[in-house]
Amino acid sequence: MSKRFYKPLLLAALLTSAFAHADRTKVEFWTFNTAQFAPFFNDVVQKYNKANPNYEAVWNDMNWDQIQPKLVAAIAAGNPPALVNFNVPWTHEFANKNMLAPLDDLMGSDKAVYLPGALKDLSVKGKIYGFPYYNSVSVIAYNKELLDKSGVKATPKTFDEFIATARKITEKTGVPAFSPKLATKSGDGGMIPWFVYMGLPIFENGKAVFNSPKHVAALQTFVDLYKQGVVPRDSFRIEFEQEIANYGNGKLAMMTTAPTALKKLGAQSDAMYKKTAIMPFPLGGANMALGGWLMSFVMPKDFKDQQAAAKLGLLLTNDDAQLAFAKATGTTFPSSKKANENDFFSSGANGGDPVGVARATAAQSMAFARTPILPADLMPDEAAMRAEFNDEIQDAIEGRKTAKAALDVAAKKWNDRLAKK
Repeated sequence: MSKRFYKPLLLAALLTSAFAHADRTKVEFWTFNTAQFAPFFNDVVQKYNKANPNYEAVWNDMNWDQIQPKLVAAIAAGNPPALVNFNVPWTHEFANKNMLAPLDDLMGSDKAVYLPGALKDLSVKGKIYGFPYYNSVSVIAYNKELLDKSGVKATPKTFDEFIATARKITEKTGVPAFSPKLATKSGDGGMIPWFVYMGLPIFENGKAVFNSPKHVAALQTFVDLYKQGVVPRDSFRIEFEQEIANYGNGKLAMMTTAPTALKKLGAQSDAMYKKTAIMPFPLGGANMALGGWLMSFVMPKDFKDQQAAAKLGLLLTNDDAQLAFAKATGTTFPSSKKANENDFFSSGANGGDPVGVARATAAQSMAFARTPILPADLMPDEAAMRAEFNDEIQDAIEGRKTAKAALDVAAKKWNDRLAKK
């Protein structure tokens, strides 16, 4: 072919390709703080685009504190993305504001892919509002030298046994046993998750009921642990990173944490990492694993092509994808049934590597993972209500009020707000 004919043909081919690409409908999905896992998301994008030639999946990652305001702005502008990576509290908040599309019909028979607890976490008023994504639960990471010194031999099977173990460790070693995650800046700490883990209700019949005798007794347990030095004196200031640092420096005998923390520990203190062993955290009174914090993909209700968005949501969260993402992170867990049974999780059970053992241990509890969530319709001013509650809890644990007085005050404040709703 002569050059005089070749160049126009090449130009025509390029223009045809460009126009075809421009005609494809964009199906944009947003994630937060997962840019380091670009190979996983790029692979999903390629698979989706190949299977759906009329659509173009577009991935956009951003910082966690940008995703909500950007979504609100995009919805207001009439141009929302197809899918957004949300946690469970955000999912409930936006669903209650009628900003998300229910997914029951769009999921269809694919609902069977996911763990029942994950679907329950993402259900609001009987409808599912998220494609379950990754999750985690807590294990007990412990300093072998300190537990040997304390004479602890058996793995605690109940929460009461865990508390007895913690008391024995501090009595024998003088080291605080664990940090109970009472700091609330990160959003998932405080006493409410402990109440939920213990199977104690926060609301009944539209009223706050966390000042019952059982709640008072539960809080009194933490008051006593604080007095006895079983938990640190600065418990209300210890967030995730500080807990790892304290454990790494020998200031805590145990961490009740997700496997993610162990990777950070290994990077910060190889010596302590080698002294660390793992055991499961016992299930709570609600047959619930501690530390569940589910992520999902939600669909803004005004996205025009919901079928296209649903195809992408299912592709991002099917068994194969969830297993691939878990392998990429090394410390998160699928919210789908089959993926959790993969040898990737169980293979480290008998090894000596703490991350591998923690992965195998946590995987066995994933069916019991639930995210503590308070119903948005009973939290008319959630930030203020949580602050009121947390202030009273701190007063009780640090000895300025009795457990009953603190819970009575907090419950009255909440119920006064609910009466005005």
